Amino acid sequence: MTKRGNDSGTQREQQPETTAITAGRDASGALSPALWASSTWDAVDLDETHRRAKSVHESGFYSRYANPTTDAFERAIAELEGTDSALAFASGMGAIASTVFALCSSGDHIVAQRNMYAGTLGLLDGPCKRMGISVSYVDGRDAAEFAAAVQPGKTMLVMAETPTNPHLDVVDLDALGAIKGPFTLVDSTLATPLGQQPCRHGVSITLHSATKGIAGHNDATLGVIAAERDIIDTIWAYSILHGATASPYDALNGLRGIRTLGARLRQQCETAQHLAEWLSAHPAVKCVNYPGLASHPQHELAKRQMRWFGSTMSIEVCGGFEAARSLLAGLRLARAAVTLGGPDTLVSHSATSTHLSVLPEVKAATGITEGLVRLSVGLEAFDDIRDDFAAALG
Repeated sequence: MTKRGNDSGTQREQQPETTAITAGRDASGALSPALWASSTWDAVDLDETHRRAKSVHESGFYSRYANPTTDAFERAIAELEGTDSALAFASGMGAIASTVFALCSSGDHIVAQRNMYAGTLGLLDGPCKRMGISVSYVDGRDAAEFAAAVQPGKTMLVMAETPTNPHLDVVDLDALGAIKGPFTLVDSTLATPLGQQPCRHGVSITLHSATKGIAGHNDATLGVIAAERDIIDTIWAYSILHGATASPYDALNGLRGIRTLGARLRQQCETAQHLAEWLSAHPAVKCVNYPGLASHPQHELAKRQMRWFGSTMSIEVCGGFEAARSLLAGLRLARAAVTLGGPDTLVSHSATSTHLSVLPEVKAATGITEGLVRLSVGLEAFDDIRDDFAAALG
């Protein structure tokens, strides 16, 4: 991260909100990045074509290999995460699948937490096991369980998500980063790079569904990982075969989203904190899951490793499925949709949408109940969102 002087003459790190403005720029001086829509580039001769074909993660050959617009987005993410390099994908699941299959082969072992995004669980329980990659699940809230489940010489990857979707559990990043042997990966989508930087805690790879808060306008489908260059180059070599390549159009929107991420996230987190506190006192709400609340079981851990607590929470409404249905039907300002991190406040019923594919016994074990509703807080005024929920909750 860029160093800046201060009045005392000492050096300090530039704040992430400022890095979000300055990161990913090139020597052209353009304040808005260029869109390189080309799928390929010509070369002066056969030798030049050969050199480009052998290059690693270098633009100027073929867009599946690299693209200048996508490069700018990747550089910005790397600067924000404090890593050497980054790699963009066509979606968050593209990032997860490409990373897993780049690092793991038949006979290898993965450690993952039980409470994760359903798409990740589906990949681990489906294609991974079908290809002979075994998976052990742990309770991510207990930092010791990750290390205890590692099988020396066999475990290639330890996967965590923090905060988790939809329960907002928090994983100890220092404990995860201290694990020796396998690669460690953290899905940091709900925090964004301005909320936390897992690689600064020793984690090998940070992953985002940049579709969410990073792009932030519901107009891009994009994934990204950040890590040291040798890790990124290894995953890149597989990714050009897997083909889940980021579109330069989406990378452009992702970079635009980075520029405003600080302002957006600050307001969203402030509103989320107020809304979580208000909902906690509402008689129709059984519990609120938000790491910014003192009642959250890992609030102190979240305070240590997160700059902001995020714009997403979940609530358990009294009355189960019918109460959840009534809430979604009664909202007028907040909208029913399954994404998060955008300008609109969105609500979703996890059991029948994002976690529909999860087996009933797994839902029961991980607390995906019929009354659980996830909230992604947008940019509306708090008073208006509060009044919307007040009317819908009756």
